[in-house]
Amino acid sequence: MPYDDLREFIRRLEEEDELARIKHETSPILEMTEIADRTVKSEGKAILFENPRGYDIPVLMNAFGTEKRMKVALEVQNLEDIGERLVALTKVRPASIMESLKSVGVLKEITSFIPKTVKKGACKEVVVDEPDLGKFPILKCWPQDAGRFITLPVVITRSPETGELNAGMYRMQVFDEKTTGMHWQIHKHGALHFKQLAEKGEDRLEVAVAIGVEPSVLYASTAPLPENVSEFMFAGFIRKERVRMVKCESVDLEVPANAEIVLEGYVKANEFRTEGPFGDHTGYYTPPEPYPVFHITTITHRANPIYHATVVGKPPMEDRWIAKATERAFLPIIRMINSEIVDMNLPVEAAFHNLAIISIKKRFPGHAKKAMFALWGMGMLSLTKIVIVVDDDINVQNMNEVLWAVTSRFDPARDVVIIPDSPIDSLDHSTYRANLGGKLGIDATVKSKEEGFEREWPDAVEMDEETRRRIDDMWDELKRMLF
Repeated sequence: MPYDDLREFIRRLEEEDELARIKHETSPILEMTEIADRTVKSEGKAILFENPRGYDIPVLMNAFGTEKRMKVALEVQNLEDIGERLVALTKVRPASIMESLKSVGVLKEITSFIPKTVKKGACKEVVVDEPDLGKFPILKCWPQDAGRFITLPVVITRSPETGELNAGMYRMQVFDEKTTGMHWQIHKHGALHFKQLAEKGEDRLEVAVAIGVEPSVLYASTAPLPENVSEFMFAGFIRKERVRMVKCESVDLEVPANAEIVLEGYVKANEFRTEGPFGDHTGYYTPPEPYPVFHITTITHRANPIYHATVVGKPPMEDRWIAKATERAFLPIIRMINSEIVDMNLPVEAAFHNLAIISIKKRFPGHAKKAMFALWGMGMLSLTKIVIVVDDDINVQNMNEVLWAVTSRFDPARDVVIIPDSPIDSLDHSTYRANLGGKLGIDATVKSKEEGFEREWPDAVEMDEETRRRIDDMWDELKRMLF
């Protein structure tokens, strides 16, 4: 059965011995960050701070900080399972599409993903018409941060053009008890809705923010879904059951019914305020920039809410496994579109969007470049700064093998692609202009004569199969002596 709320997930973590309850009085100002940072870098447990200094609301951190917990969160044996299920839905075997839908029950499965609006939800147990963010243990993560930041908000907006709900995750700097920043970057769908609002000449975009939701909803809000594909429907697909939603009190939006805390309000079309600096997942402080201001009109929450937070900074951090879940979950889709791609690695050390390493089954001259451009043409992967392409005999998850391939199969004079002035992630501080920078492609595949390589390519050093088999037969006994 899918998790009904964040609390069921916490109970599951405790059953798996994956949760530590910290009863020491701990400050949300820097102290929780230091504890969480040490814990995640040591692959430690999820943390429930039960006694935040000055507050009576516990704080959950590092809930997704290992591969095991990410699988527990999404209730899968393998993170690829999500993508494999998506691919299975697209396969049409019988003579017509309708026969296919009937034969595999796809119609029933698709409609079961649509969010379900209910009349009541636990998130409405307490309704506060005089909002005060000061009652919540919101973290100040790093010494030079501009203040406290909400770091795991599911930010919900409605497209002014289509009326579709969107959920995204954008950090929110607390300005005072009723206002925050809204850090939606230029490439995000929340920013698109904000732009559409201005283009239509309207003054306000309604926004709702859910904090402390069940894992599939939180993950879906970070997933790189196409425009107008509902994150709540995707969450329903992951959990194999509809997400229950409830209408807000003061805005025309729906939120997850069992969220711990909900902030309702709006942003104004022409109102901006300096937001930041903020210690970000690149390992640097994102500098101050103007962003929209979120005005809170109503807060609703559970009777005894749990505040869910994360910390980003020098990798690896908790977000590595959220990003890895996306890498693995969407790989089957990428393979379906680009059949030559075997595997992909978005290394945590490169902050995910700065480097993609892919292996391919190379079939024709220039195939590596075709794969690069295919990746740069796919959704949020278009922001990837560096793409390395290797042959399928290289394990892209093993950096020893990747570095061997790059240094032994790559000629910088001929095997490089440089593209100037391309879309780049807003958090890339190395570019000379914001949101615009260069891209680098490295072809580290074995080259053919058709590609201009006139020399004979040497054989790689490998043991013969007969010797391997003989040693395999005695290896278990040898291991006891050797290791």
